[in-house]
Amino acid sequence: MDLLKGKTVLVSGVLTQNSIAFHTARLAQEQGAKVLLTGYGRMSLVERVSRRLPEPPPVLELDVTDKAQLASLSDRLGEYTDRVDGVLHSVAGAPAGALGGNFMTTEWEDVARAVHVSTYSLQSLTRAVLPLFGERASVVGLDFEATRAWAEYDWMGVAKAGLESCARYLASYLGASGVRVNLVAAGPLRTTAAVNIGSADGFDEATEWGRRAPLGWDAEHFDPVARACVALLSDWFPATTGEIIHVDGGAHAVGDRPGAHRPATEVPA
Repeated sequence: MDLLKGKTVLVSGVLTQNSIAFHTARLAQEQGAKVLLTGYGRMSLVERVSRRLPEPPPVLELDVTDKAQLASLSDRLGEYTDRVDGVLHSVAGAPAGALGGNFMTTEWEDVARAVHVSTYSLQSLTRAVLPLFGERASVVGLDFEATRAWAEYDWMGVAKAGLESCARYLASYLGASGVRVNLVAAGPLRTTAAVNIGSADGFDEATEWGRRAPLGWDAEHFDPVARACVALLSDWFPATTGEIIHVDGGAHAVGDRPGAHRPATEVPA
């Protein structure tokens, strides 16, 4: 299938091969898209990782907190394309002081950084690319289950809850322009960001997720999440916006599953 044939997709936040952004970029190319990447910080590493894609794409530097870089983004993208059909927002981060059980002692400066990078950037990145959108476009952001508090996730959890609200407001404001805005809420994957999800007593969130999820969960398998992102970037969801698509084996939808602690052959007394 060529779900993205003829489309140009901007993928932000690629840093390593073990990232949802990388696997979405790979699958988007396999589905026919022209892909452009943005990276921040270690640009030589981003360039090196980009060469592992089926077709090495152009890489642009983008600090989502830098007004000048955001203001010049559409012009810089214009050197490679005259249209952007989809954007993957894969940008999140928080200072150490906003994570790891420090919730009650976190200073505003660290909270502000977490919200700026992880929440507000969905609006600022979308606004920066808006001049290149055609009659229809799709923005997809990456989320993590934000209806509960997770040990050590702290202000990143607050930022993700804000991201969900931000996506709804963007969907509301941009719908008339033909822009869809949706989020994909993935279960825990072994990404660079995964070190921010856990608990003080060493609880393995990925293992617990796999126990709870009706379909099971493999923290090493990025394809299910990348497929959801590509599907939302395509034209297959033309009337879906402001939505959160969960790709987590169903863990978000259930409590503690009966029998989850017992072998499959054991029945309750």
